[in-house]
Amino acid sequence: MVFWIVLAVVVVLALVVLGVVAHGTLGAFARLGRELEAAERDVAPVRAQAQQSAERAAQLRDQRTTAG
Repeated sequence: MVFWIVLAVVVVLALVVLGVVAHGTLGAFARLGRELEAAERDVAPVRAQAQQSAERAAQLRDQRTTAG
């Protein structure tokens, strides 16, 4: 009888531990997603500026090669 009680307690504790680990892991993935979205918003203006600069540099290069 004691064996079954101990076994039930062990199973319940194992399920609780697995639940806590799963909750922590899912929470970490949710936080990671929010952080990536925030980083994307922060980087978007810089990325747009870099793209404009690259396009302008390509235009200037093309002008120099056609003029020269």
